[in-house]
Amino acid sequence: MDFSALQDLIARASGVRVVCVGDVMVDRFVYGEVTRMSPEAPIPVLARRRELVMLGASGNVARNVSALGGQVALVGVIGSDAEGREALRLVGDDGSIEGALVTDTARPTTLKTRFVSGGQQLLRVDVEETDPVSGETAARLARAVRDVAPGAGVIILSDYGKGVVTDEVIAACRASGLPVIVDSKARSFSRYGAVDIIKPNASELAHASGLPTGTDAEVEAALERALALCEARAILVTRAAQGMSLAVRGEPVRHFAGAPREVFDVSGAGDTAIAALGVGIATGGPLDEAIAFALLASGVAVGKVGTATVSPDEILEAALAAHMAAAEAKIATPRRLVDEVARWRARGLRVGFTNGCFDILHRGHVAYLSQARGWCDRLIVGVNSDRSVRALKGEGRPVNDLESRALVLAGLASVDLVVPFDADTPLELIEASRPDVLVKGADYAESEVVGGDLVRGWGGEVRLAALVDGYSTTAAILRMVGEGKQ
Repeated sequence: MDFSALQDLIARASGVRVVCVGDVMVDRFVYGEVTRMSPEAPIPVLARRRELVMLGASGNVARNVSALGGQVALVGVIGSDAEGREALRLVGDDGSIEGALVTDTARPTTLKTRFVSGGQQLLRVDVEETDPVSGETAARLARAVRDVAPGAGVIILSDYGKGVVTDEVIAACRASGLPVIVDSKARSFSRYGAVDIIKPNASELAHASGLPTGTDAEVEAALERALALCEARAILVTRAAQGMSLAVRGEPVRHFAGAPREVFDVSGAGDTAIAALGVGIATGGPLDEAIAFALLASGVAVGKVGTATVSPDEILEAALAAHMAAAEAKIATPRRLVDEVARWRARGLRVGFTNGCFDILHRGHVAYLSQARGWCDRLIVGVNSDRSVRALKGEGRPVNDLESRALVLAGLASVDLVVPFDADTPLELIEASRPDVLVKGADYAESEVVGGDLVRGWGGEVRLAALVDGYSTTAAILRMVGEGKQ
């Protein structure tokens, strides 16, 4: 998808109505630090630091639709318990999600609690009931589907096997007259009838077809077999780094490649993919365009921590980055800075920060940045805007504009991220990135380093890098001026 088509799709996506039906869960993440083993048993002791609660499963699909600009009606089941009330609160907190949740006093709200340290899950505890809903609960779910369908552009049916997606609910979705997309964890796809698209991942397709799904040829055979075993009009399989593959009845299988991305966490990437696919279909555009949109969105999601949502701005930025050189991709906004630092910290990496004008990059700068990088695992460089360089250095500066200075810095192996700033000092960037080590040149005293007190306050350190004698931007300019007069 070209950039203008992507912008057009995102504009059309604003306000489209999507119905999300299926298993609603509450996802609870308990983050902490493990520093010792328990004396009571051979298990780690987690010192709890913070807790995060969000909607999961079909609820996470709804969150993603909302984040992409859509309006959502969420149909599912909760229990008459604290987690059910939590789910209602989470729905109410998102102004783009309309809750059509049915309370079943005989069932608990599905709850998944994950305990995480250093970016790794230590344990997951599930509270759930997997028997199919029946009687009045099933009837109320079907009525809820019929009530919220008018005005929608698509129904996304998320079947996590927790009992909500019954034959009665499936029939109500199909009777709506809307396109129906199914995200299925079921062994067989035949129970969904003649829906428009079933979207398994490669492992789920292998289970449903009984065939391997490692190569393109194997996926093609598995898709053909899966279509023969069900009535769906099409099957779209997500294949992680291999992109997606689409089988439509009576047509050859087509493969869609995704842009290479650093994969940090695949949690919820399938929810993001089907949400973006549904939004794309709801806009009325071609299926190929919706698939390309889903690929971009899921590519952003796997670079985030946990079951994160994806915004239109992030998708646009990812699309631009896919066409950039490696150096250009290192230049970031303050917002992206925060996301990158979160990913690095979740991996236990040590983050460093330095800043400067870097007007004419010379040997001294290269040595300085190399030394700074040696004190951390990832180095952020804040670079002054043209206005702030002029305010600091006077008229005639900078010699090189911001774009040129940022690109040259980003081309250095020692630099991991370049973030321009317009303020007189980089204090806001330091507060946003919370570096473990703050670096300045040895021509400063530690007490003079902007942000030094803050960094030491959260347990970081300030380091002064040695300077290479005889090399400075001012000296370079004077040499150039002198040579020009000769």
